[in-house]
Amino acid sequence: MSTIRIAAAAAHFGRDLDFDLARIAKLIDDARALGTALLVLPDAALGGYLADLRHPDPEALPPALKPDDPRILHIARLAAEMLVCVGYCEDGGSERYNAAVCVSGDGILGRHRKVHLPAGEVAAYTAGDRFAAFDTPVGRLGMLIDYDKTFPESARSLALDGAEILACLSAWPTSITNRAPRLAQDRQAKLFDLYDQARAAENQVVLASSNQTGAMGGMRFLGQAKVVGPGGDILARTWSKAGLAVAELDVAAEIDRARRVLRHLDERRPAAYREHPS
Repeated sequence: MSTIRIAAAAAHFGRDLDFDLARIAKLIDDARALGTALLVLPDAALGGYLADLRHPDPEALPPALKPDDPRILHIARLAAEMLVCVGYCEDGGSERYNAAVCVSGDGILGRHRKVHLPAGEVAAYTAGDRFAAFDTPVGRLGMLIDYDKTFPESARSLALDGAEILACLSAWPTSITNRAPRLAQDRQAKLFDLYDQARAAENQVVLASSNQTGAMGGMRFLGQAKVVGPGGDILARTWSKAGLAVAELDVAAEIDRARRVLRHLDERRPAAYREHPS
């Protein structure tokens, strides 16, 4: 048995990179004090998310950082023995990506560029083209960035690549077109939880879901960070407030327990599934 603590953060981040770094350092300190082995920070934790998802202003986009930007390397040093997943806007030369990186004191362990872009992001970012899991001291890990988790194929691709833990980094707002008077009634709030639980349960893996809080431009972010077990049960959550959702579990043992009778990945019937042209 090898029990670890996994933390998913709900916090606000904006354009001020110094502020963002200070907040990340505080969250790392808080997570370390709780004995956390893996901390998942939100999408766009370095530089903030778009201020307008429908019509993003090209003059007000998040600052783009090179993959080896000193700030990312600084977060790796802060992480030390911990694993930290963090989202940022990646400078790809002539292209920009909504990206995430997993770091520790040993350096960069994994990267992901968001594959599925909602309509507004298409004007600001280029889509990534792959999902790949990678080995870490806490198990094999895969990353998704907010809208990626809407598509079952995203998480399934990572699970088939051996991922035991899915880190879902989000800057997920309340509904833009159909605002509800209360957050609990918001359509996007319900979907955010539904996707987290479904992706964990259908692949029988552990899922750590972070999200931004507060507001950026005309958008209000949901929070609702959580850790979900391989049976789809929410093990810890922040609700709409900022903070850390922390769960202690033996990842391998929990997955083995979930797959004791039904092993979804082994019981697939790929020959029966229909692939439509893109």
